[in-house]
Amino acid sequence: MENILEEVELKMNMAIESLEKRFINVRAGRANPSMLDGVMVEYYGVPTPIRQLANISVPEARQLSIKPFDKSALGAIEKSIFEANLGVTPNNNGETIFIVIPALTEDRRKELVKQVKGMAEEGKIALRNIRQEGNTDIKKLELPEDEEKRGNEKVQELINKYNKIIDEKLKEKEEELMTI
Repeated sequence: MENILEEVELKMNMAIESLEKRFINVRAGRANPSMLDGVMVEYYGVPTPIRQLANISVPEARQLSIKPFDKSALGAIEKSIFEANLGVTPNNNGETIFIVIPALTEDRRKELVKQVKGMAEEGKIALRNIRQEGNTDIKKLELPEDEEKRGNEKVQELINKYNKIIDEKLKEKEEELMTI
């Protein structure tokens, strides 16, 4: 039964990590190099992550600077950022691409909060599914009734703990989004 509980906790940890990664991609009007993580650039016919082709820095709070290692990739990088539909427009000066992150309107902030709440709910659904799997695995062990009940209670304690973590992370992200 301990193996099952360890596996349940491991899966719940992975669900939290997944949620954190999704939260990072919701930008709060500040420049963050990680917002370009999913951008792939067609470089000599091969889709390549933008981080492998350029140096990405944050010269100002609401600006990203992308300096390609190979200047011939400048156009391809700019095109990939534009096509990634990130809600930003890349501009280049012949050597470097600059992205100015627009300030968020109140409506857009509320929309992002709604989006983040949806992600948090999906995280909680994932936790409930993990709980269900854990309880099913405990049932398969054909333990005495009181031991099975104790195992199910331990799984429930884990889900309570991880639900609190999701609520805390959601609250932090909401505050980040609503702060101007």
